[in-house]
Amino acid sequence: MKVHPQILAGQKLPPEVVTKQVWKERYEDIASFERYLSRNGVVVVKFFLNVSKEEQKKRFLDRLVQPEKNWKFALGDVAERRQWDSYMEAYEAAIRATATPHAPWYVVPADNKWFTRLVVASAVIDALEKMDLAYPTVDEAKKSELAKARAELEAEKD
Repeated sequence: MKVHPQILAGQKLPPEVVTKQVWKERYEDIASFERYLSRNGVVVVKFFLNVSKEEQKKRFLDRLVQPEKNWKFALGDVAERRQWDSYMEAYEAAIRATATPHAPWYVVPADNKWFTRLVVASAVIDALEKMDLAYPTVDEAKKSELAKARAELEAEKD
């Protein structure tokens, strides 16, 4: 990761791959893979749920105060929060580098869950509508075959 270079070092990548261009190349690979998927009929829609720093703090405090939410909290969250600006830079770089017409990003304000869900649902519905999906049609020849198969099955003695 850009924020924690030791994670990248721990991936056991060949040294010749880990150059100054490693992130640029990874982003290119992501965009190429998504283009490949798109060319093969896969619809790629990506969402970045953007929670503000203030809302994140509120949610963390809720998790600490409400016993039924304690399980959601990890001690590492506080340490990672100190890297907020670095994470935002990394997210922005990744989104800018991998946003394409065939694999768009939707950066969604996520402080209000109801609004986030509405935006995501709307984007999914829009993507589905653009796919122009429909049940396959059955022509008369196929209907005749189906009628024969039904008649045969119904005539079977159990």
